[in-house]
Amino acid sequence: MTTPQHKIGSGFGARSTADDVLHGIDLAGKLAIVTGGYSGIGLETTRALAGAGARVVVPARRREAAEEAVGGIGGVEVDELDLADLESVRQFAERFLATGRSVEIVIDSAGIMACPETRVGPGWEAQFATNHLGHYALVNRLWPAVAQGQGRVVSVSSAGHRHAGIRWDDVQFERGYDKWQAYGQAKTANVLFAVQLDALGRDAGVRAFALHPGAILTPLQRHLRKEEMVAAGWIDEDGNALDPTFKTPEQGAATQVWAATSPQLAGMGGVYCEDCDIAELTAEGAGPGVRDYAIDREQAARLWALSAELTGVNAFG
Repeated sequence: MTTPQHKIGSGFGARSTADDVLHGIDLAGKLAIVTGGYSGIGLETTRALAGAGARVVVPARRREAAEEAVGGIGGVEVDELDLADLESVRQFAERFLATGRSVEIVIDSAGIMACPETRVGPGWEAQFATNHLGHYALVNRLWPAVAQGQGRVVSVSSAGHRHAGIRWDDVQFERGYDKWQAYGQAKTANVLFAVQLDALGRDAGVRAFALHPGAILTPLQRHLRKEEMVAAGWIDEDGNALDPTFKTPEQGAATQVWAATSPQLAGMGGVYCEDCDIAELTAEGAGPGVRDYAIDREQAARLWALSAELTGVNAFG
């Protein structure tokens, strides 16, 4: 496979923080939308972008919790959004478009992981629906403002994409549910979304990126039992991180902030990043990097068509 998935030597790494990658970058006059921007790495992303001068909109399912979390950060506004509810997505997008503002940065940071089998909307599997379809619909509905901003859309995937590709014959896990396979599919979908959005949006000056933020202990693990995380070697019995590769939330936010703002990525897009650099293509069973099926252009176009059919939304159709 011919791919632009090669490191560029950014000078940053796994221990870089969101503030590190923003050093010397002025975001005054720019507007960012950060889903999940009030918890975990999303909150650190909001804090860093606002600190660099951006106006940040945080759409939130739990509005009161979001307002409390970002209350001390200047330049941040909160609105309501439930990614698992396409009507909520439509209403948020319409409210935002009515303001007439352009969007320079969209970071799709919200997500759920390894939850018990849950059905939303017309019976969709919740991880695919929330992590992928909700963000797909959001960006497509916001497209007039995103195109006006000629900025970047950042889709937060994870190394979890290595668990599974798209189950084309059973996307909604109707023939038996596995929480990690479902999470893997949703995270692969996040990468494929960025690949196709970049292909469709680049003529309008919009570029898209996907990324693995790293392993970080955040509320994302809310559906995992402590015993499960102990057995995996993530934490000890007291809940302390054991794995030395785990990042702090400030470090975990760095790659998405880098992808959203770095001048090193000018003229680039449609790639998967990790540790504040473009990732290499990796084979099954190998270490860091991105699997070939997650950046496959034919599968990206196929997923886009499926997502348009399921949601009834397509800014390019």
